[in-house]
Amino acid sequence: MVIRVAAVGDVHMDEDVVGRFRPALEELPDHADALLLAGDLTRHGTEAEARCVAREFGNLGVPVISVLGNHDHQCDQVPQVVRTLEDVGITVLEGNGVVLECAGGRLGVAGVKGFGGGFAGRCATDFGEPETKAFVRTANDSADALGRALRELDCDLLVALTHYSPVPDTLAGEPLEIYPFLGCYQLGQAIDSVPTALALHGHAHHGTERGTTPGGVRVRNVAHPVIKQAYSVFHLGDHLDQHQVSGIGQPGTARSWS
Repeated sequence: MVIRVAAVGDVHMDEDVVGRFRPALEELPDHADALLLAGDLTRHGTEAEARCVAREFGNLGVPVISVLGNHDHQCDQVPQVVRTLEDVGITVLEGNGVVLECAGGRLGVAGVKGFGGGFAGRCATDFGEPETKAFVRTANDSADALGRALRELDCDLLVALTHYSPVPDTLAGEPLEIYPFLGCYQLGQAIDSVPTALALHGHAHHGTERGTTPGGVRVRNVAHPVIKQAYSVFHLGDHLDQHQVSGIGQPGTARSWS
């Protein structure tokens, strides 16, 4: 049983980006069973930019599952952005999940944008001013929603999709000072609460591709500036054993896990 999951994040679509990814995406059905988008689909979260996302990532011949990122919230047009994406068949997750029937089995994807807060030993705590407590509680609520979504899915293989990072490993390369704004340990705890095959995120443009949760779940930063390809393809089976990267105009370049 092998399920092929393609993923990319932080594509930051606008009119000047339309067409950059589409040539490789047209070949996606030959390489993947589904495409996961790890947030920051737009530059400023406008409905017009969402229409660019819809043109680029809609009607691909495989299911497209997404979460939003912080950029997609900037202009307070989230309902319009979500509606525009869903109109072309892109599923947008926020604290919920979906099960896809693939040739290799049932793929469950649970998604949430996530939030900041930092990681064990260097994180914000639910103490002090109301603003600080509200910040931490937002992170807690987001992680709780992800955990519930993961536990509710009845599937053969489970993938967690977020924008913010669940681990510090994949942030290496970013300034340490901004780690608390790039992810939080609570997301990692949620992912470790169930047998998850893979966790995917974006957000950290200058980060590192590979990491692992404390519980041993493989984490991959699929932000476009990191993978430098139209999408990465992950082959999921009884164990995660191969990573295939498909680039713009260069699909099918294989790499082994290390």
